[in-house]
Amino acid sequence: MTIQERVTPTTPVIGELDMKLEVVVIPVSDVDRAKSFYTGLGWRLDADVSGKDGFRVVQVTPPGSPCSVIFGSGITSAQPGSAQGLHLIVPDIEMAHAALASRGAEVSGIFHDPGGVFHHHGTEDRLPGPHPSRASYGSFASFSDPDGNGWMFQEVTARLPGRLDANGAAYTSTSDLASALRRAAAAHGEHEKRTGGNHDGKWPDWYSEYMIAEQSGSRLPT
Repeated sequence: MTIQERVTPTTPVIGELDMKLEVVVIPVSDVDRAKSFYTGLGWRLDADVSGKDGFRVVQVTPPGSPCSVIFGSGITSAQPGSAQGLHLIVPDIEMAHAALASRGAEVSGIFHDPGGVFHHHGTEDRLPGPHPSRASYGSFASFSDPDGNGWMFQEVTARLPGRLDANGAAYTSTSDLASALRRAAAAHGEHEKRTGGNHDGKWPDWYSEYMIAEQSGSRLPT
């Protein structure tokens, strides 16, 4: 019997199942120090649970993130500081940089990579400043926790096609939504210049179309 013959009409297909990344475990050497660092960044403290023989689990969540971060003692055999390339997606790289720096974190300068939408390992090929055209996915800043676990800010303002459902948009925080509204307002201003001004109060429809297209990676209205 083939695999295809064993699949019944009620058998879930992998592409139809939600598989949401909800927790990332990072290795730390000092749990209290790590807890102080991450909560000091303004991350929500969800849990701090202790068990037998020094077992401890601490969970924190970055603002607006559906995925949480767990660290503690007795929960991973990975070397403290070995987690690298953890990405925090932000709608405005400059605001995110300023916010974290104001809380005492040592954040790199904002940079972009000559290759385009991603970055090389370490500090190789970092060019100073945001992406020249402020292209979505193209601007970064990095920081580390006290153990050296490496985090990266990445500015995303418009999603690549297929990244989100084209039938809707998702905003994880008020600041995320506000940034999207500002971008829609700027784009609508250019639209009005091209088309000659007043649209009899139809701007909410245009904003909605623009914001959903931006989030889903569809063609933007002009």
